[in-house]
Amino acid sequence: MPRRDASELAHRLGRQAEAVCRHYLSNGHREGRYWLVGDVRNTPGRSMFVRLVGSQSGKGAAGKWTDAATGEHGDLLDIIRESRGLSDFRDVAHEAITFLGLPHPGSEQTSMRSKLLAAPSEMSEKARRLFAMSQPIAGTVVEAYLHNRSIAALHGTGSLRFHPRCYYRPDEQAPTETWPAMIASVTDLDGHLTGVHRTWLDPSGRGKAPVSTPRRAMGDLLGHAVRFGLPGDVMAGGEGIETVLSLRCILPDMAMAAALSAAHLAAMLFPLTLRRLYIVRDADPAGNGARDTLIERANAAGIEPVVLSPALGDLNEDLCTLGLDAVRAAVRVQLAPQDIARFMAVAG
Repeated sequence: MPRRDASELAHRLGRQAEAVCRHYLSNGHREGRYWLVGDVRNTPGRSMFVRLVGSQSGKGAAGKWTDAATGEHGDLLDIIRESRGLSDFRDVAHEAITFLGLPHPGSEQTSMRSKLLAAPSEMSEKARRLFAMSQPIAGTVVEAYLHNRSIAALHGTGSLRFHPRCYYRPDEQAPTETWPAMIASVTDLDGHLTGVHRTWLDPSGRGKAPVSTPRRAMGDLLGHAVRFGLPGDVMAGGEGIETVLSLRCILPDMAMAAALSAAHLAAMLFPLTLRRLYIVRDADPAGNGARDTLIERANAAGIEPVVLSPALGDLNEDLCTLGLDAVRAAVRVQLAPQDIARFMAVAG
């Protein structure tokens, strides 16, 4: 990665400094404008401090850190390198790009460098235009696709839309293709659109389009989510849209959010009203890591974390393979008792 691109990547991380610290320096905590921890390798303590708010560049920039005990200092890329024990900078960049939800080299029609240099407002504006050009999902390929994933409860899915000819380009050298797509709005806690997620679909609605990367996102994702329902004191958060919609078939009145990846789920921001968070876990190492981070963050914020685990890989796989009744029974025994009557749909 060219030096300028590394600088821009560090700058992007700096705009999400607290979320980065919560994920990679989970043994620390926030005090005022700083994150305090023992050292850059995530040892418990207070000698190292990371600036969470600051200028865009220079010593006072957000993301800059200093260890008062050793004199070490650096930026958030250094934190990722040391906390994850990475030696090759390409691995550091890969980890950072994955955390930010940016495309990896060759995965989009524009280069990684141009993606890194694009202003968040510019990307969000492109996302807004795409969502505005899309249409409701009723009677479309999106509805057929979700039904084929055993998801029949599609109430309150205004965050999902359908685009009949959404551009797709495998890489910079390949020609542009068009496929029908499910367009999902990514919003912040105030409901402002910050990005979109695209799932390209087979025109039959029987599955995803036969392309190398049928899922892609654009805009600012970190801390935000695809949302269903208005959160109050209880909500559920998971990775995938289909996973979250599968749970909504069981708990139709509970607010839910799909963070779109394990890293983004771990960094999901909590509504101020939240008192209990259901963590919809995917059964893989990344899902386990997101679960553990969210449990720590929720406990620190005075929020009760409750983990919902699938029998198979995720709740949508459970729904498609085991059926609605089996998933309902499995979810029921994992719920807090007071939420069963409040949120669970009556079997019928």
